[in-house]
Amino acid sequence: MNANLTLSVKNLTVTYKAARGLVRAVRDVSFDLHRGECIALIGESGSGKTTLGLSLVRLHVRAANIAAGSLIYHPKQGAPYDVLKLSHENLRRFRWKECAMVFQGAQNAMNPLLTIGTQFLDTASDHDWTNARDVEQRGMELLRLVQLDPKRVWSSYPHQLSGGMRQRVLIALGLLLQPQILILDEPTTALDILTQRAIIDVLRDLRKQLDFSMILVSHDLSLAAELADRVATMYAGKLVETAKVDDAFYRPHHPYTLGLVKSVPTISAKIEDLRSIGGSPPDLIQLPPGCKFHPRCAFANERCRQTEPLVEVVGDLHEVMCYEWRNVRGS
Repeated sequence: MNANLTLSVKNLTVTYKAARGLVRAVRDVSFDLHRGECIALIGESGSGKTTLGLSLVRLHVRAANIAAGSLIYHPKQGAPYDVLKLSHENLRRFRWKECAMVFQGAQNAMNPLLTIGTQFLDTASDHDWTNARDVEQRGMELLRLVQLDPKRVWSSYPHQLSGGMRQRVLIALGLLLQPQILILDEPTTALDILTQRAIIDVLRDLRKQLDFSMILVSHDLSLAAELADRVATMYAGKLVETAKVDDAFYRPHHPYTLGLVKSVPTISAKIEDLRSIGGSPPDLIQLPPGCKFHPRCAFANERCRQTEPLVEVVGDLHEVMCYEWRNVRGS
């Protein structure tokens, strides 16, 4: 058993039933998450990032089906187990206590009829923590850690807080039961630049103090660069490249990762230096043959159009699915 491992995802496949056919949202995805590590899942909308995040806590909609794979969780104490094989009761205990998720859109994730304090108490009570005084003490401490006024926020309703405050409340609530894994789905979407900066600082400090692992789901590359140890690029339901954060942004080996990096404006870049990725993401019901990125790829050749590449190790903790990665690396 690897003492540094928290979660091992192996060959995970998730599909959705649709009128036109089967949507292959996540296709044969594998990766490991280590203790205290942050992995950022990046990619365009529709690439499968959120579906992958929801599948890790089995919160996908009824139309979705985990068709294959395993999610081996390694608790700090006890033997590893497959989250996909948990009973309903054990799955309920796994959520929040072992793995918590902060959803996109804080207003929709909270009960508008309950105060923040009541929502903390309800979450704790649902996991058999019934000492209200201890829960309040823990909740106040977490609200302080996310740079909020605990007394004011504890008795407030969600609509009485700003978007940034609600987002930080959700982060604190997610950490109430001291989970080993925190999944964050677009935690800074629709927030102003100063509030985004505050959220980033809070998450970085919390991870140092509380020593948990993070999975960050985002299309914001600057957020991934600030928080992640490793970056996983997702396209058409596959992890097409996984690398240390510096390698992903400064030495990308997949043309899609390269395209994402070059499409981000910088302070020093001229307008002519910006490059967009041409074309559109593929139809997940009728995927093209070969590499799914080849219709949009400047490096594609006949082999790319015929056969989908396998994962290839190209460096330290660096894996890529691309036949032409040597040419991409040098561009």
